[in-house]
Amino acid sequence: MKINRTKFVICIVAAFMTGALLMGGIVAFREGQSQAVTNNGKFREISDTISQYYLRDYDDDELIEEAYKGYVEGLGDPYSVYMTKEEYENWEASATGEYSGVGITFSQDEKGRYIVVSVTKNSPAEKAGIEPGDQLLKVDGKSYDDMDLMAARIRGEEGTQVEITYSRDGKKKTADMTRAVIHQESVEYEMLEGDTGYICITSFIDNTGDDFSKALSKLEKKGAKRLVLDLRDNGGGIVDECIEVADEFLDEGVVCYVEDKDGNTDTYDAEDGKTDLPTVVLVNGNSASASEILAGALKDNGFEIVGTKTFGKGVIQGTFNLEDGSAIKLTVMQYLSPDKNVIHEKGIKPTVKVKDDESTEKDEQLEKALEVIK
Repeated sequence: MKINRTKFVICIVAAFMTGALLMGGIVAFREGQSQAVTNNGKFREISDTISQYYLRDYDDDELIEEAYKGYVEGLGDPYSVYMTKEEYENWEASATGEYSGVGITFSQDEKGRYIVVSVTKNSPAEKAGIEPGDQLLKVDGKSYDDMDLMAARIRGEEGTQVEITYSRDGKKKTADMTRAVIHQESVEYEMLEGDTGYICITSFIDNTGDDFSKALSKLEKKGAKRLVLDLRDNGGGIVDECIEVADEFLDEGVVCYVEDKDGNTDTYDAEDGKTDLPTVVLVNGNSASASEILAGALKDNGFEIVGTKTFGKGVIQGTFNLEDGSAIKLTVMQYLSPDKNVIHEKGIKPTVKVKDDESTEKDEQLEKALEVIK
């Protein structure tokens, strides 16, 4: 497989990008930012007023950290954020398949609410009774405007305690849990009726590409004549892993474009060679980021996409390390499908629109996919 870009890691609202030149630029920015904050006359006036009149004790360093957060928040971009050293270290763990936490995967809906998408089997969250569809409200009594930061606060050292406040059917609940090592399995597969293979990718983490190839090979050996690829509730992940999966379905060519602020583009490319299994793809409103890249590439290459419109998160965040171990995550590029369709805020529209009826035990979307692929 040929990939013409540095590795980007994207997790529904996040990406990871490193590089000496980029880091140096951001370090210089931080120094300038710090001076602008501390030397700004209005800021100094505010600081002096707080020092002279504020009733309670406070930590000036914490106020400065909040000022950094506010500076980046002023961009008005929900995907750009300043992270403290601790927040950044915790956030990095989301790119791997193993971390210490409670076993919750969640995404942000169109109203900005944090909704649990899935709960890892035998995890602290499952044992505490948290279920898909629950709305996360607070972590250790604090609410968060940034999904990455909330996720980072949920994760932590194995054996430590965390309190999560959530709501279900309008009723507020609280769960106290002990963090444990969580190992994510991102690929599940089985044979369905009528020689149909089924593969579900829950996220794109380390080894997803290899795990998918193994699952596909096993299904082919079992006699699969067609395939359902389920990307529902897949919030994204490591784009390189997504490209590896796309390579299993596409001959040599563009999987997606990346475009910077000046309109310059580069590509992620697939090599020649693909499976011969006819394939239909399942998506829904929680299919985001890397899963949208894959769905968009397959749609533009003639694959049937069944379900509902995807989330619409098609921008890349570069995460730049700062001198003190903190970091800034900034939106720096956007993805385009092979036909150069914009993904961000538009999503991928299915070729066959089907909603899942939550009032029934049936999986109407899967049933439609099986009907389409016959």
